[in-house]
Amino acid sequence: MTVVSSRAARVGAVAIGRNEGERLVRCLESLLREGLLVVYVDSGSSDGSLAAARSRGVEVVELDLTRPFTAARARNAGFARLVELAPQLEFVQFVDGDCELVEGWIARGLAALEAERDVVVVAGQRSERFPQASAYNRLCDMEWNTPVGEAEAVGGDALYRRVALEAVGGFDERLIAGEEPELCFRLRRAGGRVLRLPGAITLHDAAMTRFSQWWTRTKRSGHAAAEAWALHGAAGETQMVKIARSAVFYGVLAPFGSALAALGLTLVAPPIWAAAPFALLALVYLRLFAKVRAHRLERGDSAADAALYARFTLLGKFAESAGVFAFLAHRLRGKRARLIEYK
Repeated sequence: MTVVSSRAARVGAVAIGRNEGERLVRCLESLLREGLLVVYVDSGSSDGSLAAARSRGVEVVELDLTRPFTAARARNAGFARLVELAPQLEFVQFVDGDCELVEGWIARGLAALEAERDVVVVAGQRSERFPQASAYNRLCDMEWNTPVGEAEAVGGDALYRRVALEAVGGFDERLIAGEEPELCFRLRRAGGRVLRLPGAITLHDAAMTRFSQWWTRTKRSGHAAAEAWALHGAAGETQMVKIARSAVFYGVLAPFGSALAALGLTLVAPPIWAAAPFALLALVYLRLFAKVRAHRLERGDSAADAALYARFTLLGKFAESAGVFAFLAHRLRGKRARLIEYK
């Protein structure tokens, strides 16, 4: 029988993962150090994750293998089990199994939630454990560096107010990615506020060493943006709509439009004019590069890191556009998209 402490009766944690290995051990131990009731939701691990969790007294939920795995489904299952174990639960901390909760975060997060009743979710700064291990890890570390204050959305590591989460029905299990910003949109539409607090919340270990991992992860982001556009674009969702539109413009419309313009010019003008659309395209891409680089410099990145982020932002438009069209292809066929994994 699970013993629930006085603090755990108010605050619980849900960790989700699949084959996270030592990263999961660090994650669970960091949650237990905070005195929380912890539920671990496993999506078909084969690496001993279940045994590692149970040996530490963590409540384990194994997702049904006959249904598609999604992070949204895992988080909802963990939240439901938390409420069963601690009916008086007021707050729930969600964390990905490849993250370690920073000591003292729960106290800071609770203070923010208790100070303002209309604040329904808070998060801090996620950082990479090994940012210099690869260019892709470094890109993730810069991606996590978001402005402090009122926000449109948070990521996978965040502390939620239970009543607000239940009022909007939790995470949307249809989504294969982007479930956090979609939930935050519904929370904000219901009158709640989302805050990004100063200071750290988690250490993340992307363990990303290959270009293919980065490409697939970025493609998944494009898929998530397109799905959010389809769900809430008409209702005023702007963050994900902007991402999807930008991906389609830079990754598809601009290059294909330039190619068509060049083809047309070859029919009515001297051949040299066919290069003009591609010269204009190069200027469009250079403008985007400069804009992103300047933004990252304003965020405090070094010149080298800012240039790295700008290059991959430009390249990422093609991966994101592939994700957008993958979503459209599934939708046209009336089929559910499969989880896009990058590990």
